[in-house]
Parts: sequence; structure tokens; C-alpha cells
Amino acid sequence: MLKNTLKNMLKNMLKKYVQKNMFKKIEIDFGGLKMNKKIKLITDGSCDFPNEILEKIDIDIVNMNVDFGEETYLARVELDDETFFKKMRESEVLPKTSSPSPERFIEIFNKSESDEILVITISSKLSSTYSNAVLAKKLFLEKHPNIRLEVVDSDSTSIALALMVMKCAKMIEEGKTLDEILKFIEENKKELIVHGALNTLDNLIKGGRISKIAGQLINILNYKVIIKLQDGVVSSFDKARGDKNVIKKLFEHMETRLDDSKDKVVIIGHASCYDKAEGIKEHIENNYEVKKVFIASIGPIIGTYSADGAILISVL
Repeated sequence: MLKNTLKNMLKNMLKKYVQKNMFKKIEIDFGGLKMNKKIKLITDGSCDFPNEILEKIDIDIVNMNVDFGEETYLARVELDDETFFKKMRESEVLPKTSSPSPERFIEIFNKSESDEILVITISSKLSSTYSNAVLAKKLFLEKHPNIRLEVVDSDSTSIALALMVMKCAKMIEEGKTLDEILKFIEENKKELIVHGALNTLDNLIKGGRISKIAGQLINILNYKVIIKLQDGVVSSFDKARGDKNVIKKLFEHMETRLDDSKDKVVIIGHASCYDKAEGIKEHIENNYEVKKVFIASIGPIIGTYSADGAILISVL
């Protein structure tokens, strides 16, 4: 008798437990279907991530086109970085890049299951990508008015854009709100500075930015141009003769930023010159207190303008 009573009591307790937790599960599942609070992060194909980050980060990339004459490729989908630089070296004309269409952005938006979407693009001063993303936002929200979609102009590109996106991805994982992330972006845009050294002026010659005679003379004399990307604008502001001197001068210009980088991350971008980037990484790690140093390959979009052999450095 006692045995049967205990058996029935255990049976009823188990039944109540299962029912209680079953309904909890249904509620969670229903909540997931109804609304996904995790922010969806999107950027464009000008962004140059370190490979180890790209493998871990939860992000969608709206790819961009690169054209060699009549041949059009989707950068990093139909044309990898090394093949691009090889093809560019062999080409007599400069390849052309084109911004992703609004339809390409909308295609990515439609795949998102989140109710909040954040798009961070290349500087609007360098590309029409931002304006296309804004147009895509308008068209998308006409059909999905309950989605919050923010499009932000990073005032930068390449490895600096990657640093900003990486920071935002970390904030999402930490549970920060979209408003908190937008505030962070606005407060740190001015910090997105890229210093770089061009190995050759071949692409500036092909693109008609400088005369063929002047460009070839500079190349023969082994002068390297130092560039800076700040507030969305690229400018050349110094030069040096030879690889060692240009890297030395590059660090002179970056001294203040690297000295104050204990909690910051550095990305070194290279245009088909990994060994050069590895040497710079070693120099930074041995001489400065930084949180982490990554190496990233410069892709076809930025590589079209930097040419091969270029080095870019950014800190955030």
C-alpha cells in the first residue's frame, strides 16, 4: 500500500515537472520565433579582416565587384586576394571597383532573423556604398516597418573599418544595446586612422593620377609614398627612399598612437607581402605595449588603389 502511494506521488511529481518545463520550453521557442533580440551586424567588401577573426565573428558581408576590362568578378568570392594581385600585375589597365547595389543589401537584410540590424560601411567620401545602403534601408523598411535598421558611415575602410566592426561585434556579444553601440561608433570615428606605405606608384600611373614619366622616375629612384586615411579622406603626406626608411618614417608618424595603445588592438594590412607585415608585427610586439596585433590581407577593393607591396597600419 505504502509502496503504491509513494509510486503515485513520484509519478504525479514527475508529471508536474515535465508539464511545467515543457511549457517553459514552448514559451522560449515561441519567443524566439516572435523576436530575436541579438543585433545583426553587416559591413561591405572593402573591409579587410584578419582571417582568424573572420572565422569567429558573426557578421554578413555585402560583397563588391572588381572589373578587369570586360571581366567582372565578385571580390573574394570569385576572385581571391592572391589571384587578384597576380592578375593586376599582369594587366596594362587599372581594374575598376563598383559599389554593391541596393538590391544586394536588401538580399542580405532579408536573410536576417533579427529585429535590429546595424550596417557599417566604407566612407561615403570614398564610395557610393553608403548611399546605396541608405536607399536599400528605405526600400526594405517599406515592407518591414517593425525592423530597426541603422546604416552608419564609418568615415574609413579596410583594416580600420575591420577594427570598428570587431569592437561592435564584441559589444553585441556583451549584450550592449544598439543605441550604446551607435554612441560608441560616433565617439570613436575620429580614432579610425590608417597610416600606410605604398611600395609602387604603378596603379597611380595606370589610373592617370600622376604622369607616367613622373611616376616611373619616382619608382626608379626607389621613393615610397606614405599615406594617411583620416575623416574619410586619403592623402599622401610624406615620402622616404627604400623599404627600411619608409617603415622607419611610418613608425615616426605613428609613435604617439602606438605609445598610448596598452588596451588597443592593431591590425597590419598587407598587399601580397605577408613577410613584410610579419616583420612589422614583431617590431610592434617587441617595442610597444598593445593588447593584440593582427595581420590582414588587403583585398581587391582597396588593393586596386594601394597596388601590391603596400602596408597599412591602424589602431583602435
